Amino acid sequence: MENQESCLKSVAVILPSLNPDHRFKDVVDGLVGAGFEHIIAVDDGSDAEHRQWFEEIKANPQCTVLVHEVNKGKGRALKDAIAYVHEQMPQLKGVVTIDGDGQHLLPDIIACADRMLAEGDKVVMGCRDFSQPGVPPRSVAGNRFTAGMFRLCYGIRISDTQTGLRAVPAQYLEFFTTIEGERFEYETNMLLQMKRAGIAFVEQPIATVYDKEEYSSHYNALKDSWRIFKVMAKFLLSSGAAFLIDTIIFYILMQLFGARWGTFASTISLTIARLISSFVNFNANKSFVFQSKGNYKRTMLRYYILCVIQYMVNAALLNGTVVLLSRAVGHPIAAWASTLVHIVVMTLLFLISYPIQREWVFSEKK
Repeated sequence: MENQESCLKSVAVILPSLNPDHRFKDVVDGLVGAGFEHIIAVDDGSDAEHRQWFEEIKANPQCTVLVHEVNKGKGRALKDAIAYVHEQMPQLKGVVTIDGDGQHLLPDIIACADRMLAEGDKVVMGCRDFSQPGVPPRSVAGNRFTAGMFRLCYGIRISDTQTGLRAVPAQYLEFFTTIEGERFEYETNMLLQMKRAGIAFVEQPIATVYDKEEYSSHYNALKDSWRIFKVMAKFLLSSGAAFLIDTIIFYILMQLFGARWGTFASTISLTIARLISSFVNFNANKSFVFQSKGNYKRTMLRYYILCVIQYMVNAALLNGTVVLLSRAVGHPIAAWASTLVHIVVMTLLFLISYPIQREWVFSEKK
């Protein structure tokens, strides 16, 4: 009971909402009835017909309503509410963000808040079980897609990427207000930036609730999935561009000087191509992809330590394979064949080097 009382008094609940219905009022009434003393609702540009629900909850002294005159998106609503708590309620120990449509049950909200207080320095993610019957297919498909991308591209293992029930300790609130994203992509960016900054999270199992008759969402499956995918895609775009630069330069050099350089043609071509593509890749990764604010020289040193090791492995595999193939056919293989071998080797090494760049070269973990 002591922990629950502490949670009710020291944790603010944040509810962003656009054109809510009676469920929004039910959620707030439940929070007030449970004893939460700090409830921050955000009217994200609701029309006149739906503003009544915000007016009604203002009667509760525990409730504060922040108003966006026009719709600015869930991400902006969350950031504005988080900033409000950080600036106006510095005595609190954290916030819990929830949805206002009744998907998050009161016991689960309290459990996440309690877990956050118990963990101290970890964000708590309220995670649903998508294997249960009755979950909308678009939610199942969307979560599986993003969960797979998170694991493959960023090394983040999370079972519910789309959950809106998240408990954030007070020491991270200011950081969360600086994360990019104005709409649903903000919640994805939150996970990515937590990973980059070394902020750990734990999963708290919660109930999976969907109202088949009244379930509605402002999540536009196509538009907002594309916003999320763009965030993920930029992590691969830089490497893809460097890969193309490397491959094109390698092919041109092999075509122009392959016969003149003889046995060392592939090694020389690879060296020149890698020097150019690696410099482009490093600067793109630092500024555009990982947005690293670490020391430029230190980060570059780490990058080129990895680059030299990767180059040595690449050169050995490439040159060895080209020599073996040339001996097998009785003459030097064509430039296109050498380039094909180069592509295969580069792809294999990318699968190894990418997580090293993510976890070590551009990481800002202390």
